[in-house]
Amino acid sequence: MCSSKVTKDQAVGIITRYKQVLSIINKYGKAKEQLLSILLDIQATSGENYVAEEWAEVVACQLDVPISKVHDVLTFYAMFSTVPRGQYVIEICKSTPCHVTKADAVVAMFEEALGIKLGETTADNQFTLLHTSCVGACDIGPVAKIGEEVYGNLTAAKVAELVTSYREAKTCQK
Repeated sequence: MCSSKVTKDQAVGIITRYKQVLSIINKYGKAKEQLLSILLDIQATSGENYVAEEWAEVVACQLDVPISKVHDVLTFYAMFSTVPRGQYVIEICKSTPCHVTKADAVVAMFEEALGIKLGETTADNQFTLLHTSCVGACDIGPVAKIGEEVYGNLTAAKVAELVTSYREAKTCQK
């Protein structure tokens, strides 16, 4: 009799995810130079928008690279996370131009609309609120980036509209 604390359903989930990760790695031909693409795909398919340690180790093994190299990539690039995040990562620009145009007020607006603080994820795992470096849209500050979309000239009304739109999973208009 097995005394493992892992349930049968959990074990099936782990095996399924392992096969999915191997499939992603094989899609890129186990090429070391595809490390970023592999990690991006693993993160995108994780269901929690991050690369778990066990999958980082699988990548290192399969590509025959040190785990430290995988960790270097995961911690150097802001697009990666090693902890679970919401489906939508809202990044508020904290550069000087956005700061001058009241980025702190925008953070407060998102915190109020989402019911979380900066650095937290909503209970439904839909949103994570973070700071980011300059996104190159200084002319329309203050700026928030949600996924690959950049939204500028933010007001309380625009923030409320964005949150509502993403909650309803509709495409937002900039």
